[in-house]
Formats: sequence, C-alpha cells, structure tokens
Amino acid sequence: MPNTDLTGKTDLYQHGEGTGSFRTKIPKYVDFLPPCNHACPAGENIQAWLSLAQEGKNHEAWQTLTQDNPMAAIHGRVCYHPCESACNRGSLDTTVSIHAIERFLGDKAIEENWGFKKQNPDSGKKIMIIGAGPSGLSAAYHLRRLGHDVTIFEARPIAGGMMNFGIPAYRLPRNILRAEIKRIEDYGVKIILNKKIEDILKEKKEGNFDAVFIAIGAHIGKKTNIPARDAGKILDAVSFLKDVELGNTPLLGRRVAIYGGGNTAMDAARTAKRLGAEEAMIIYRRDREHMPAHDFEAEEALSEGVKIHWLRSIKNLKETSITVEKMDVIDGKPVPTGEFETLEADALILALGQETETDFLSTIPGISFKEDKTVIVDQNMMTGYAGIFAGGDMVPSDRTVTIATGHGKKAARNIDAWLKNEQYHKNPSNALVGIEQLHVWYKTIAEPKLQLHLKAEVAVENFEEIIAGYNEDEAKYEAQRCLSCGNCFECDGCLGSCPEDAVIKLGKGNRYEFNYDKCTGCGVCAEQCPCHAIDIVQETENILQ
Repeated sequence: MPNTDLTGKTDLYQHGEGTGSFRTKIPKYVDFLPPCNHACPAGENIQAWLSLAQEGKNHEAWQTLTQDNPMAAIHGRVCYHPCESACNRGSLDTTVSIHAIERFLGDKAIEENWGFKKQNPDSGKKIMIIGAGPSGLSAAYHLRRLGHDVTIFEARPIAGGMMNFGIPAYRLPRNILRAEIKRIEDYGVKIILNKKIEDILKEKKEGNFDAVFIAIGAHIGKKTNIPARDAGKILDAVSFLKDVELGNTPLLGRRVAIYGGGNTAMDAARTAKRLGAEEAMIIYRRDREHMPAHDFEAEEALSEGVKIHWLRSIKNLKETSITVEKMDVIDGKPVPTGEFETLEADALILALGQETETDFLSTIPGISFKEDKTVIVDQNMMTGYAGIFAGGDMVPSDRTVTIATGHGKKAARNIDAWLKNEQYHKNPSNALVGIEQLHVWYKTIAEPKLQLHLKAEVAVENFEEIIAGYNEDEAKYEAQRCLSCGNCFECDGCLGSCPEDAVIKLGKGNRYEFNYDKCTGCGVCAEQCPCHAIDIVQETENILQ
C-alpha cells in the first residue's frame, strides 16, 4: 500500500526517504559539537585551532587557542588530555595527539615572541586575585582581556603555584613556565610576589578593588598517623617537591619509600631517583586497577626503576625499615589480611593528597565550607559574600591544572557580568557527535606521530625534559589526522556526489548551500559526508508539487 506523508501526498514510487517528485525530506548543513571540545576542561575550541594547524597557519591557530587558554606550552605538557580520551578517531585507530600539537603551538609562540590579541578598552574596574597558580593566572588573563585592571597577590617568591612547586621540571621546564607567565604580565597583569593576604576585606577596601577572585590552591600535604621512632624521617610530598624546587633538598638516604598511589606519588618517587636515591619504592594499599595515578605516569615511573608494592598498608616506621600489612581488595575496598612484612627504607614521603588553607576566610560573612575545608561557590563561581569569587583546587572539584584554568576563565566571565549588574549565560552547545554518525572514507593518514622520550637510564640522571616536542612538519601531519567531527571542512564530497547538481560551493571558508529547486532529497550527500555536517530533516515547506 502506498505511503501517505503529512502533506497528504501519496508516494507512488516508495522512495525510502520520501525523495523524488514527492520529496518529504531534505538535506541541511548543520554543526555538531566535537567530543574533543566537549571534554576540554579549559573550554578550548580544539577543532577550530586544529583545522588552522592543518593548513600550517600556526599563528592563527595559537591565537584561536589562546582565546580560551593563555598557557598552551604548559598545557601541552602537563594536561592529562581528556580531549584525547574522547577523540572519535580512537575508535578507528589511534586518537589525535592533541596535546603534542598544542605544545608545538605554545613553544612556537615563545620562540617567535607572539603576543595576545589586543584587549578591550579599559573598563575602570579593578580586580584583586589571590594566588598566581593556573586558576589565578587564567582569570587574570581573561579579565585583562575584557579591559579590567588586574593585580595578583602571591604569597610565595615565584609565580606559578603548583605548576611550579608540584610539577617537576622534567615534566614542565621552568623556562617554559616563566615565559608563559611573563606573557600574561606583558599583557598588563600585575603580579606582586611575597605578599600573603590575611585580611581580604581590608585589602579590598584599601586597594579600591571592585571584586576578588581567590585561587590559593591546595598546598598542604595530608597526614596520617604512623607510629615512628624517628619522626624526622617522614616528609610530605608537597613540601618535598617544593623544597627541591627552591633548592632546599632534604637528605633522603639510599632507600626512599613513598606512601600513596596518585600522580604526586609518582612524581615524588621519580624526583627521589633523580636526587640520587638508589631505590625509590611506592607503597599503595590498593591494586593497580584502583590506583588514582594515570597509567602513563605509573609506566614511566616503573621504566625509571621505581618499584611499586601494591596492596600494602604502612603500620609503623623504624630507623631503617617499614612494617607493612598485606591487603586484599573486596568490593573495591582494601581489607587487612593480618599478614605483615618488612621493607628497608631510610625515609618516608607521604603522598596522600593535598588540603587547602582556607581558615583565613572563616571571618568573612557568608562564606561557607565543605568538611574538607574547600570553599562552597555557586554556579557563577561566587562565594556567599557578594563580589568574592573562588576557583581552582580550593573549591570542590577534581584537581588538575586544566580544570583550574577552566575555573579561571569561567570566574572571569562571571566577574565581568557581575560588575555590569548582569548575569553571564553561556551559549548553548550544539549536539554532540559520535563515531557512529560519521562516514569516514577520506582519511588515509592513520599512524600517529609519536613523541620521542629520553631513555630511562638517561632521564634519571637529571631534571631535563623527558619528552620531545614536534617540529613543524610533525605537528601539521598529526593535525591532519583530525576527522573534523560534526563540522564541514569543505572536502567537496557533497559537491561531487550530488546527482542533481544541487550543491553550490560558496568559496573557501564559506562552505556550501543547497539549491532546493534541484534537490530531490535523495540523501546521497548526507550518506557520503565524512564528518556528519549534513542532516536529512523533515521538509516543512517548499515541497515540490
């Protein structure tokens, strides 16, 4: 029996999509949200700057990237790149190495001394930022870009926060960190070092600041109760890494134990090896499956000779040994077994997580805290005191450099809106596009360009950077592996496949449009579109008679 569509027309020819003379559906160019953009904690338009890098337009790519994140060279090294975990290409072969391309662009910007785009005209508003870590620096950049006068107060003698004191130089070279911070300063952001803010309201009033953003990070290492004959042998990982950075390296002895299973534990163990420890061993009470450290961090630590004792819990510490109890994992939780063993160690470094020092905020009316002392903020990043915002590690969230950077951008936009007596509203995102929606036929570049690593036996000799960056050709090659998920990149596939010559090319950068007087709605253009930039939609008007 013939089909009857909503217009009352009968499809005598039984076209699958209601095509031909009695067309009921038509193609439409659309834009979807690529999964890399969706996964980026800093809110970068990754696909946009990748498309520019594909063409070798590196300066334009960097300018596009830094609209959202001012520290490309840093993030290309230390971000755990959730964008790559989300990359649709991973379902075909191997994900695009987005972080390596970002690092190339960041390094190129330093090499060529590129500067940010000119900021908005001065607003006459002054913002005080407390903390020169990734969140504070990001907020300062975005606020300055919006035209505000920004001053960062940093309690320590060096800007950078945990990027400086928590990430070893072999992962983030200090010349790279300094260069990216200097560019933010050159943009007009003032950074005052060795200035610890104790009374925010007093400083705000005396400095005539219109708003405050607090981003002091989490610099206090968590403790645990371990009976010890020599308490001086116990260090916390945060203080240990900070002392190494400041040149106050403690004496560790030949054998060093690190208690914990996170990324900081891996960094502490690898740092101990570089300081001359013959043996660095990590003690962790769960198994590898439940370890919070990223797999590549553990793999690199193991390759450098770090030993990991899984399913072990420390019971006491003696002069040259540690007694540990073997554990079992039941329903994902470590359970004591009653079996003990002794491990030789001259020092113990605790890497059990970090806490934030927020007690100085307790006298400010309206500001409230979680049990772990993190500060409660609303959806606009504002605390319970009007005009005081907070972000980064000091608010409830996962703690990474990129998440903190994203907090800084979000806070800046909300501070700007608050200063104008407005509410910031983020534009709604397009629908997310998955691999099942793509028709990939055009990408023959499959093998990723790997970054070179220093040999492990060489890496442990010093704090030189262990991973090499891309050169220009390598970055361009890798960028060309991007599938441009959900967004037209002008491959001319629709133009070449249309049997009715209904696709009109509008010139480079302007994409295409359909001539619906010619289009029969056959859907061939959508079926071959590799990135799903064409949808077949129900026709509501202009149906052929």
